Amino acid sequence: MRVMILIKADKKSETGVMPDEKLLAEMGKFNEELVKAGIMLAGEGLHPSSRGKRVRFSGDKRSVIDGPFAETKELIAGFWLWQVKSMEEAVEWVRRCPNPMIGGEAEIEIRPVFEAEDFGAEFTPELRAQEERLRAQIATRQ
Repeated sequence: MRVMILIKADKKSETGVMPDEKLLAEMGKFNEELVKAGIMLAGEGLHPSSRGKRVRFSGDKRSVIDGPFAETKELIAGFWLWQVKSMEEAVEWVRRCPNPMIGGEAEIEIRPVFEAEDFGAEFTPELRAQEERLRAQIATRQ
């Protein structure tokens, strides 16, 4: 199963405070462990929301909202995409993760990624074939 690991932002990360050398080294070591275990598919830190935008949909209308965004507890500072055997395995890996927020409180959320079988009959053979073509195109770019 694939899971998205979401590292929640805090006030420091939202003001652009960068991790120190110690945390960067610890995270680098943790990422190496994930790669060696064949779990890590992707992972990156994100700039503060002040550098981001949101697009709000209302029917056919679209509006663009400039960051920063108010609710820090709802913001993401970084992510991983992992391939694991179970949610329990993902939890065990997150428990081993260095605290991503320098000496402070941190929260990491684990969310399963939808797979083709999750969509049922509505995901027709034609739609499955389209999805497979897109994945193959993405894979050739990496």
